[in-house]
Amino acid sequence: MSSIERTLLTWILGALSLGALLVALLTYVVTLDEMHEVFDADLKNIAQAVASYHHAGYGPGDDSVVVMPNRTDTPEDSEIVTLTWTREGKRVFASDPRVELPFSSTQGLSRTSAKGEDWIVYSSVNDDGVAQAAQRVSARQEMAGESASKVLPPLLGLVVVVGALLIFGLRKGLKPLQGAAQDVSQRSAHSLDPISLDGVPNEIQPLVVSINDLMKRLGEAFATQRRFLADAAHELRTPITALRLQLQLLQGSGNDAERSQAMTEFAAGVDRSQRLVEQLLNIARADANSDHFSPQPLNLTELVQSVVARFSLKADVLDIDLGVSSEPTSTGVWVNGDSEQLTVLLNNLVENALRFTPAGGVVDVKISQDHDASPVLRVIDNGPGISDAERERVFDRFYRGSEATALARDGYGSGLGLAIVQAIAERHGAHVGLASPADHRGLEVTVRFRLNDQAAE
Repeated sequence: MSSIERTLLTWILGALSLGALLVALLTYVVTLDEMHEVFDADLKNIAQAVASYHHAGYGPGDDSVVVMPNRTDTPEDSEIVTLTWTREGKRVFASDPRVELPFSSTQGLSRTSAKGEDWIVYSSVNDDGVAQAAQRVSARQEMAGESASKVLPPLLGLVVVVGALLIFGLRKGLKPLQGAAQDVSQRSAHSLDPISLDGVPNEIQPLVVSINDLMKRLGEAFATQRRFLADAAHELRTPITALRLQLQLLQGSGNDAERSQAMTEFAAGVDRSQRLVEQLLNIARADANSDHFSPQPLNLTELVQSVVARFSLKADVLDIDLGVSSEPTSTGVWVNGDSEQLTVLLNNLVENALRFTPAGGVVDVKISQDHDASPVLRVIDNGPGISDAERERVFDRFYRGSEATALARDGYGSGLGLAIVQAIAERHGAHVGLASPADHRGLEVTVRFRLNDQAAE
């Protein structure tokens, strides 16, 4: 498991250490360059002084004798060796005869090698001869290295000090996060209150806010689940009790007529129970926290036509005129949505309209586009409608208006139809509205979708 503190320290201390090495290297380079500049000037001055003092060598007929020093000591690295030559290249004098530098009659600085050592030589050429001042290159490099080595330990010490301060600062800065983690770890599965943001650093606040949002969604999901279980248990109790009574009547029937009647009522009870279970599953899947949602562009016109076709036989049996009308478009009206959930929405709207529309009535399903090209679905019937006082409450789960229940064809409903419609519509970003048709008879349910550029294309 990775550690933020360890990772930050590794990167920061690594960067500081690398910086210390780079500073030491830069110190070496700069010092060596400065030494070259200073010592090159010294070599020039020394060579010119030697040439002036010794007259830069001795020509033919000069009886003076120059005695070479006998060197047996160990030369210092920074020692400057001086030499004088005749114009013909004969060495006249050397401050260290052990150094055998080649003769050069070229004025100025040059680099040469003698016995595996690199030298920097300044040659001063005049009429009497040549005077040279030379210094080992390694001497300058060693002095520059010593300067860099003196700089490096304080830099490494600074890295250690900064590292200690970082450890202290990180631990103090991350302490609120540890407190928040401890707060979460001590909670039970049912304690989803938000974590306090008091004392939490600004950099960590987005993480804590995201955790609080997650716990809020979890709380809503748990509340929805508990509500669903409570509603399911409450609503299933009545049909199960009815089925048990109908089964007892079936078992106690004394003749074929009673048995047939009991069987019919028992089958109707099973159908109602199955319908209730399906509606409960639909409301659970339509919930905003459910994973059963796969939106994609789909042709709403074709979907409505297929749903109405499935209910056409039932409408014929009930003597209801069920039809579809759509604005003339070349490709139909498209929306961005989940095909399965929109099918459930249409099923509930059409089935509710058929349940409350009397024989000989009309149910129209219309698909159109608003003035801004937004898709609009309308289901219009000429049944009893819904009063203005009840239009807000009919979207509540398990709410059954007394008037509507009395006028329904089967006299029984789950009270979930419009709740499912609204949940699915909200998940698709659509709005559901209830109104009276133009002739003020029946009910007009409008589902207005948002315009989606992908679906429109």
